[in-house]
Amino acid sequence: MSQVDLRPGESQEALLKRFRKQIAKDGVLSTVRRKRWYVSKSELRRIQKKKAVRRARRKQRKINGI
Repeated sequence: MSQVDLRPGESQEALLKRFRKQIAKDGVLSTVRRKRWYVSKSELRRIQKKKAVRRARRKQRKINGI
């Protein structure tokens, strides 16, 4: 769990900004979004394969200079 302590003389806005940065760095929001709905293992494999194909196509296009 992420924790940010109030520094002496720090405003609430600055504290909130540091907290948001810490949450983003820890990847809390992406984890919550990913676990929002249940995804079966077969569906997860299908999604990962689809992403891998897209990455390979992008890489190929970059290599070919298109």
